[in-house]
Amino acid sequence: MATDAALALPPAAAPARPRVLLVGTALTAAGVVMAFTGLIGLYLAERASALADGGTWLPEGATIPLTPGNMAMATLLISAVTMWWAVDAVGKNDRQGAYLALGLTMMFGLAVINAISFLYTQMGLTVSTVAGLLIFTITGAYIAFLVGAMAYAAVMTFRTLGGEYSGRDREGLIAAALFWYANIAVFAVIWFAIFVTK
Repeated sequence: MATDAALALPPAAAPARPRVLLVGTALTAAGVVMAFTGLIGLYLAERASALADGGTWLPEGATIPLTPGNMAMATLLISAVTMWWAVDAVGKNDRQGAYLALGLTMMFGLAVINAISFLYTQMGLTVSTVAGLLIFTITGAYIAFLVGAMAYAAVMTFRTLGGEYSGRDREGLIAAALFWYANIAVFAVIWFAIFVTK
């Protein structure tokens, strides 16, 4: 009889695969960082080649003002704090704090896009030059990366709003934060390689 009762029990559920979203996000972020590493490496090589030949890198009348890039970098550094605030707030089951932090992070992302767009109007570059083509390609690809990071954070915000993430499980928000921090690291390199060293 005891064996019949044991046989009547349903089979145990398959063990959950741990941290699939986080690992997938880390691999995606690594791929994006590698793509930007290649683009920035190409930019630096072309600039070094042009300067080694005794020429100038930026065409006549073109300039890269430092203020919009600095503002974008400072805004991203502040957004790093708000993104971690969101993760911490969900860990403490503080939903209002999490929504406020995620909203601020989105606002900071839009502010960075605005700063880069303003920079485009001030540079005086066109894509007909190698410098202009590379700068617009790298910064345009960065804007696409930032929009992707904002969309990822927005999806995690909606999932949090739906009650999927709480103090016991916040993997999605941690994954979104990882992607956001990869975004900040990429911009830090762009900021130094293009805007500061020119």
